[in-house]
Formats: sequence, C-alpha cells, structure tokens
Amino acid sequence: MKRVLVYLLRAILCLIMGIMALWASAAIYYSNLPGSATRIAAVVLFFAVAAGVFWTLRPFYKAALAFGLVWAVIVIAWLCIPPSNNRNWQPDVAVLPSAQIEGDKVTVRNIRNCKYRTETDYTVSYYDQTFDLSKLQGADLFIIYWGSPMIAHTIMSFCFEDNQYLCISIETRKEAGEGYSAIKGFFKQYELIYIVGDERDLVRLRTNFRGESVYLYRLTAKPELVRQVLLDYLKSVNSLNQRPEWYNAMTQNCTTSIRGHTAPYAHGKMSWKMLVNGYLDTLLYERRAIDTSLPFEQIKAASFINDRAVQAGDSPDFSKRIREGLAQ
Repeated sequence: MKRVLVYLLRAILCLIMGIMALWASAAIYYSNLPGSATRIAAVVLFFAVAAGVFWTLRPFYKAALAFGLVWAVIVIAWLCIPPSNNRNWQPDVAVLPSAQIEGDKVTVRNIRNCKYRTETDYTVSYYDQTFDLSKLQGADLFIIYWGSPMIAHTIMSFCFEDNQYLCISIETRKEAGEGYSAIKGFFKQYELIYIVGDERDLVRLRTNFRGESVYLYRLTAKPELVRQVLLDYLKSVNSLNQRPEWYNAMTQNCTTSIRGHTAPYAHGKMSWKMLVNGYLDTLLYERRAIDTSLPFEQIKAASFINDRAVQAGDSPDFSKRIREGLAQ
C-alpha cells in the first residue's frame, strides 16, 4: 500500500511539473528574445536541462527540487520583464487619456473618436470634455461577441444627464503591425490600456464595421455607487500614464478589471461567469443588476443594438438612438 501511495504521489508531481514545464516553455517562447529561432533554441535548451536533471539526479525528490529551481529562475526572469509606455504603438492606442478631478467636475482629456471608413482605415481624433459628477445618472454595460458565445468583450459606459456618456474600454495596447493572440495575452505581450472614447467610436466600430454582436444592458446600480466606480476607473486611467501595466488574458482583462473596480463597492462573490464572460449577462440577471421584469431571453433580445447602431451611423445622437427600446 505504501508503494502504491509513493507511485501515486510521484505521478501527481510529474503531472504538476509537466504543467510547469509547458508554462515555462511558453513564457520563454513569448519572451523578448530576438527572433523565433532564438526563442525555439531557448525552449529546447530548457527541456534539455530539465531532462538532464531527471536523467542524472537520484533519488526522485532531488531531481524534482532541481527542476523547481530551474523553473523558479525562469519565473523570476519573467516577472522582471517591465511594461513600457514607449513603443511604436498602433495609431488608435498611441495616446493615453487622463482625467483632472476637482470636486464634482471631471475633465477628461484625449477622449478618442476615430472617424472610420473601414475597420482598418480610419482617422484618429480626440477631444476633451468636462463632466459634472452631480449629474451622473448610472452606468451601462456593453457585451460584445466576436466569435464563441462563451467569450465576449465588455465595455462600461457612464451615463450623465443631457445624453452625455463616458465610455471606457479596457483593452490590449498593441504595437504597429501587431495582432491579438489569446495565448500571447497570458505572457506579457501586451500592455494594458483604458481607452476612454466616444460611443460613436468604441461601439460603432464593433457594430457597423466589424459586424460583431453587441448587447447593451442598463445597470440598476445607484448613482452613488456608480460615482465611486467611475472615480476608481479614472484613478487607473491616470496611473497608467505614470506606471504602465501588463494586460493578462485571465487576471487583467476587460471583465476581471471591471470587477476590480466594482468589488470594493458592489459586494458580490466571484463567479466562473466572470471568466467565461460570454455568460456575464446571465449572472447580472441572476443578481438583479439589470432589469428582471421580463424573462431573460426577452431582455437579451431587446438589448441587441446592432440594427439601431447601423441606422444611427455617425449621427450626433448615436448614443440616444441605440438606447431606444431598451429595458430600463
């Protein structure tokens, strides 16, 4: 029986070390080493060292400890890779927003409003605007599906009187010519950016030019809570100007970052639906964070805004028109 337990423990350790080895190899391959050939050679070297450790060291626990030390060196080196605000950025993420807060007055600078001809052909423009926090009415959440129904992009929009909206999308800050990769998103390949934008930019890009499915939900949170969340958002907006951060596809993405801003004020347990965020709207419905006066299927159908967005085009009242017929 003792021997069986020993073999079982060794099998579990081998499985754990196998996962560690896969992570380390991906971290090496998606590192800043120059050239794919160099990165592949570094991965091969890592596996050669790991194999040599298990081939030469006895008993097993000594080999496991040695492997753990090698792995720890890679982790420490990976953790030391610094993010930067100084890269050759794509034009649409080249300028960081900022906010100046004086009492109830918030002046947001560099609100993006790209003029799109196609998804990739656009003219970048920005404007500054002052918002009155005493006129903050609530917040809306956009859930955007571009492929799998299990995964979505989320955007928060803060709603003021007189149909004023401050829209914030938490995204990857990509360099010129760089595309998005879900795998690379786990390995410090993209800096984090809070794009503060006009809804005619951030929403219309997705409905009218990318053809993604966009749903808009009006949140039931009180203005007092929304104000705290907005100020927390703006704190991060300003912080990123001085201290860049890495995007992470699991821990620092468009949805987990929203939870980071809301958790101190809206107490709710972590849910798997925040990670598999295509189901986030069902979680909001279960927690009565959105309208529940009708069955969820009807609420979701009414929240689909693509048709209204296409009809609104680049109209100045775009934000008002996409909200017509929404559940309140």
